[in-house]
Amino acid sequence: MAGPSVMGIDVTMVATGLAALATLSVMTAIYAATTVRDPMAKRVKALNERREQLKAGIVASTSKRRKITNKNEAADKVRNVLSSLKMLQDEQVVKAQSKLMQAGIRSKDLAFVVIFARFVLPVVIGGFVIVGVYVLDWFPEWGAIKKYLFVAGALIGCYKAPDIWLGNKISKRSAAIRKGLPDALDLLVICAEAGLTVDAAFNRVAKELSKAYPELGDEFALTSIELGFLTDRRTAFENLAKRIDLEAVRGVVTTMIQTEKYGTPLASALRVLSAEFRNQRMMRAEEKAARLPAIMSVPLILFILPTLFIVILGPAACSLSDVFS
Repeated sequence: MAGPSVMGIDVTMVATGLAALATLSVMTAIYAATTVRDPMAKRVKALNERREQLKAGIVASTSKRRKITNKNEAADKVRNVLSSLKMLQDEQVVKAQSKLMQAGIRSKDLAFVVIFARFVLPVVIGGFVIVGVYVLDWFPEWGAIKKYLFVAGALIGCYKAPDIWLGNKISKRSAAIRKGLPDALDLLVICAEAGLTVDAAFNRVAKELSKAYPELGDEFALTSIELGFLTDRRTAFENLAKRIDLEAVRGVVTTMIQTEKYGTPLASALRVLSAEFRNQRMMRAEEKAARLPAIMSVPLILFILPTLFIVILGPAACSLSDVFS
């Protein structure tokens, strides 16, 4: 027996589908809540590895240094494959390593994996699409131009997929760091006025920010380690600017370098930068608030108004359908 219908749509089937979707969403939420992992353990491990690398570069023997700095055997195999295929360029490797650092991935060896993925994904997935479209004839109703555009889009998408993934991680990480930078500068000002040294101030701020802004706390902790181990403190600050793709961080690094070089007061310079960054954060929030009415009009028209019409007019439509049937 067929259930009630509205405009030719079976209401029972729609309700069943929505209930199944809601059940799946609830199960996914429960799974995500019960399997959450503490990210601090991974960050502490990465910081300890960086400390060991710096220590190995100073006091360790040659064999121990090679053992510490070359741990990833899979990356070494990928590098050997790329070298045998004459596909490994120094500029390309440096660029990939820089993007990995900006994305919060400390292992430089994974740069070879990213370069290898650019080569493998178009060959494997692109070849599969080509065989399916032209050999297995997946879309017989498509014309030659449409098939060509689909295959070309698949190849380009597979080639750009690693860069898109890295760019997404970099943008999310940069946004999180930008949000916590004014608070970090305020804490640095307090530490500087309390008489702490620069490396001790960075270490203290990293501990205070580890819960609220873990990405920024991670970067400050790594900078504190490098300030303690590297012979040139300028290099530690420049590494911080390389790891974070933000103009604000580069401004902070320039201020720290000039303070170290000329002996200018650190607290006053950081206080000015903190006030400027807070104003910029407020302006970005006001800009987002001003865009909100225009952005909300689209979901209002597409989702909220149809739902209201169904709730208000649905019972009347069902009654009319029963009367006329």
